[in-house]
Amino acid sequence: MGLDLEESLRLTVAALMQATGESQRVLAAVLGLTQAQVSRRQSGATSWALRDVDVLAAYYEIAALDLLAGPTRACETLPAARRRGADAEKGVAR
Repeated sequence: MGLDLEESLRLTVAALMQATGESQRVLAAVLGLTQAQVSRRQSGATSWALRDVDVLAAYYEIAALDLLAGPTRACETLPAARRRGADAEKGVAR
């Protein structure tokens, strides 16, 4: 049996954070939440809201349906410029 949508979204957010090198604090600021609220969403103690999906998709510059399709699809559609080390690869200091 496959993952439910909640678990898939938690894994997707974790994969995108890994791919971009961003922390829960960064996502919290983007979402207008505290780091603790993001942590509760990522642990499954609290559910992600549809508004969160829209904001995260816009932030990562991917379609909301790609975000909901799972970690592989979300990371495949993540723009190269958003990936960890993208600036370093172009010779730009962060």
